[in-house]
Amino acid sequence: MTALTVPPRRDYQTFMDFPLTGSLDDLSADVAIVGMPYGDPYAIDELVNEQSRAPAAVRRASMRLSLGIDHYDFDIGGPLFDGRDIRVVDVGDVAASAADHVGHYGRAEEAIRKILAAGALPIAIGGDHGIPIPILRALDDRGPVTLVQIDAHIDWRDEVKGVRGGYSSPIRRASEMKHIGEIFQLGIRGQGSARMEEYQAAIDYGAHIITADEWEDVGTKAILDRIPDGGRYYLTVDADGFDPAVMPAVGGPQPGGVRYRQAVDLIKGLVAKGRVVGMDIVEIMPARDVNEISSITAGHLIFNLIGAAVRAGYFGK
Repeated sequence: MTALTVPPRRDYQTFMDFPLTGSLDDLSADVAIVGMPYGDPYAIDELVNEQSRAPAAVRRASMRLSLGIDHYDFDIGGPLFDGRDIRVVDVGDVAASAADHVGHYGRAEEAIRKILAAGALPIAIGGDHGIPIPILRALDDRGPVTLVQIDAHIDWRDEVKGVRGGYSSPIRRASEMKHIGEIFQLGIRGQGSARMEEYQAAIDYGAHIITADEWEDVGTKAILDRIPDGGRYYLTVDADGFDPAVMPAVGGPQPGGVRYRQAVDLIKGLVAKGRVVGMDIVEIMPARDVNEISSITAGHLIFNLIGAAVRAGYFGK
């Protein structure tokens, strides 16, 4: 089964111009960037939606992140790789087929399993918020995994139009996986997409729902103090969790939300507490972006995760 599709063009833009590889069977890397453009659509016209264009948009905008990885970065506290021999690759996108519109979930899971088997940290660019479902399935031998979510919505729908793997359901599906432990949902605000049944399901599970207002009031350190030390963490980031001034390119902008500094401090804190085993950034709609700021912000979050992981000694052991 072919997990990935990599355009053969010489001008294909990878994330930060890191090397491109389409083979996961002999992968040699510390970090692997993978595009996951497609979710599990609720209607045929969602099969290719605006979010499916986000992996290419984030890669394209990534060239505006940095003058060079050898430059001093004040968010990270030095050059990205801190003078170490770190291997970051872009493995292209998970392949899709019009004849099998959900088969890419199996290919996505296969791709993440191979990235993990190679000892690399997977960082996925979506796509809609369905894509963490196959990623989390691939982490079944890494448990218990603490799931940390940045989002305006809690995403506990059981099904929508008979679809159980769509963008409204990733946390509900995660809660059913035996290797997923505590769930922290950060930045929730407004109606949070929750009917009473979904809210109750989250509460019954024991999910920690932390609103954007609460995060602003108590600060990131207090949030990190609630998350167990020494764990394995997976971070899923929905662009609409952010203040629209930071991430304007979303389908349902909601006033308020997470600030860039809060998100970066959260990433650094998780890396310092234990082991981040993966991350995704989803739900960016490039056609609604302003000066590519949403894609640039997404790239900076990835940049900060890599820089923090380097300094925490994740690689080279």
